[in-house]
Amino acid sequence: MLLCMCAHIKVIYSYFWPMAIIVQKFGGTSVADIDRIKHVATIVKRELDAGNQVAVVVSAMSGKTNELVGWAEAVSPLQSPESLKEYDSIVSSGEQVTSGLLALQLQSIGIKARSWLGWQVGLETSEIHGNARIENINATLLKESMASGEVAVIAGFQGVTPENRIATLGRGGSDTSAVALAAALEAERCDIYTDVDGIYTTDPRLVPKARKLRKVAYEEMLEMASLGAKVLQIRSVEMAMKHNVRVQVRSSFDDKDGSLLVSEEEAVERRLVTGVTYSRNEAQITVKNVPDIPGIAAKIFRPITAQEINVDMIVQNMSAASKHTDLTFTVPRADADRAVTAIESAKAEIVFGEVIVDKAVAKVSVVGVGMRSHAGLAQKMFETLAAKQINIIVITTSEIKVSVLIQEEYTELALRALHTAYELDAAPSVAS
Repeated sequence: MLLCMCAHIKVIYSYFWPMAIIVQKFGGTSVADIDRIKHVATIVKRELDAGNQVAVVVSAMSGKTNELVGWAEAVSPLQSPESLKEYDSIVSSGEQVTSGLLALQLQSIGIKARSWLGWQVGLETSEIHGNARIENINATLLKESMASGEVAVIAGFQGVTPENRIATLGRGGSDTSAVALAAALEAERCDIYTDVDGIYTTDPRLVPKARKLRKVAYEEMLEMASLGAKVLQIRSVEMAMKHNVRVQVRSSFDDKDGSLLVSEEEAVERRLVTGVTYSRNEAQITVKNVPDIPGIAAKIFRPITAQEINVDMIVQNMSAASKHTDLTFTVPRADADRAVTAIESAKAEIVFGEVIVDKAVAKVSVVGVGMRSHAGLAQKMFETLAAKQINIIVITTSEIKVSVLIQEEYTELALRALHTAYELDAAPSVAS
């Protein structure tokens, strides 16, 4: 009789207070082996026991995607459009294995569950194989399945093209899959489980006084992700911001509260600066003795753009006494040699001196929405670095960030000094 009564109460509760939909995403380290997958199943069960509907998005087991990529490259150089289609079919299989294993584990502990591939949940993408973008999600079947009490375990990182071929979303694409599905399902929250327990004011491995942030505005996280913070994939943050999806970053290895990605209005921790980020993936290129005439920059960057190389920080060194100038800019370190080759190929048209490359540089940035309304924050950055005898090579700014290029050997010193200067250090613990 008591069991019957409890079931009746649960039905009434569900009628007046509909169950929330929670999307959970587990990265490669969280599902690295069978024991980790079993642990993930307990996390899913905990959310179900709280009375929520759950959709789970999984990555491939740690290291499997790299293994699959290696196999594909051993067979083919992957240069033709047709070979890239097969590449996507191969590398997406890692997520298929994980989703099936987790669904089996959930079933073994008495939870109704099934696995889904990207094409089965109606995740439609562009035709750019290897780096496709999500165009639409037809989640009708998925919603019906979840409404029946079934946990959906979805292979991340993949979708289907208009040609009905599997397409992958680029490395880290499972984050994007999860946020997109949360938007399509109108989920209350998307929880990204990883090997860190939240978003920090800077890299805690380099700055022991780094603090975990309780809430971070979408725009701040977008800047931080683009400037080197690797907690979330950039496209997933863009999608969360566009569709106003609340994203929580937390660890699958402990039960600590994570960090919540929210709108600027909800990010109530009013800080002038939210975080200090860095990137060592930088190379500085200087083109010497460039003619100081209109259109010369366009001629220099045209062959670089043709190679699909992203140019970041740019500075032009002007001299009133000369008709020539030096043009300095940064590119991803892995693309530096290709960029130099592209520039040299256009030397007959441009006519310049030498090209100098420096790969021993790093970009350090301070980020915060408070920069919009407070003066002097950039000056504090410059004064702090000067006090540590750190030379600034290039400066770029936006509404909510200031970035500088420095010699790589000073990266940790710069991070710690700026973290302290902007009062981001964690309060020292009191000995008991």
